[in-house]
Amino acid sequence: MRDDVQILGDSSYLLVRSDEVEERDWMAGSPVCPLLSQHHVAHAGILRSRFPFEIVRADQSGSYMMACFGGEGRVLVDGAWKTVRSGEACLLPPFVRNAFKCVEGKSWDFCWVRYLESRERKPIVSQNSPVLRTYDNAPLRSAIEGLYAETLGAMNPGVLGHWVELVHQYALRFAQPHDSDDRLWRLWNRVEPELERKWSLFELSEIAHVSEEHLRRLCRKRYGRSPMQHLTFLRIQRAKNLLSSTDEKIETIARLVGYENPFTFSSLFKKWVGWSPSRYR
Repeated sequence: MRDDVQILGDSSYLLVRSDEVEERDWMAGSPVCPLLSQHHVAHAGILRSRFPFEIVRADQSGSYMMACFGGEGRVLVDGAWKTVRSGEACLLPPFVRNAFKCVEGKSWDFCWVRYLESRERKPIVSQNSPVLRTYDNAPLRSAIEGLYAETLGAMNPGVLGHWVELVHQYALRFAQPHDSDDRLWRLWNRVEPELERKWSLFELSEIAHVSEEHLRRLCRKRYGRSPMQHLTFLRIQRAKNLLSSTDEKIETIARLVGYENPFTFSSLFKKWVGWSPSRYR
């Protein structure tokens, strides 16, 4: 398994970082806005990437939201590579292996908000968070541009506060959308307390009062996952919490999240998170 990788190539970018983030080589000279730390934002920026751009974070310490406004790139999502195109956004959870890269012959432009989170604090990623879906990137991009300009200019605290709030709220608009579909809200609120149960697609569709095929369409549109993939996502999130907050054996945690076979659980966990359960702990 590869460790952290950072290949920027001929990519160009601008960013604003919190004063709680240690300046690294690629951040050199970037403006600092202490107000970002109020929302636990490590940095936000706009990137125009070119091949062979590639980023790999073996254990990313915060949620990472990106919104594409040009070209396309590849992102490691739920253990598999997916394409993020213009007009789409992607939300990568914390404390897992995250990676994204340019495709040869294609440019990829996106804006991002990177959070700084701890295992003890609830991240912006929730059971209702999509992983990949359409998103109007213009407001977020404009807010980042406004914040960047103010940090290079007047540095008015009141104005900076407004820009920071906009950046955070536009990221939350994607990460924590108000669920207008009561069927999905009802479904996952019923399922989440019983993740140890062997749920079938038929049972899930019965709770949502829709056909299996319609439930697939609803979940694909809402989360960028199939119903069973989203169930796996919830189980992995629960397992991560149990691994970091309890001393339960891995076999016990596997059963608590619906897997009788600890080897099956460990393989799936490693695929989604990038680490084995024992190493994650």
